[in-house]
Amino acid sequence: MLIQKICYMIRSYAETEIHKRFVMPFEIILKSLVDRVPYAIGAILVDWEGEAVMEHCHCDPYDIRFIAAHKGIILSRLKEMQSADQLGEIEDVVVTSTAGHIIIGCVNKDYSLVMNIARNCPVALALYHFRRAITVLKKEI
Repeated sequence: MLIQKICYMIRSYAETEIHKRFVMPFEIILKSLVDRVPYAIGAILVDWEGEAVMEHCHCDPYDIRFIAAHKGIILSRLKEMQSADQLGEIEDVVVTSTAGHIIIGCVNKDYSLVMNIARNCPVALALYHFRRAITVLKKEI
């Protein structure tokens, strides 16, 4: 019984340390991004398959995950249309609708950041903070 308690305590400690080392930096970066951008709805870090790694949002997490899952389609279509020789590689893109803006950016070849902002959000300010978050995420990944 004592050995089981010790094993449980060690496992709990290890899981907490893993959470602090790998998950918390993403939480902090995304929360900071959303908090700094006025009228931000949420931000999400997604992998190459569109699966959520971490999100921070002021909406139902399902909504931002749904948007993020489709970012791959948008980015792949844009990359098909671009000529890297003439324009360079796509770093980020803003999609504007009547309801708001979606900013999609590449962290690296495997991860992307997606941010949803309201229509009345200053896009230039959002892009500034978004790009700073991308830079920090590149260092963490």
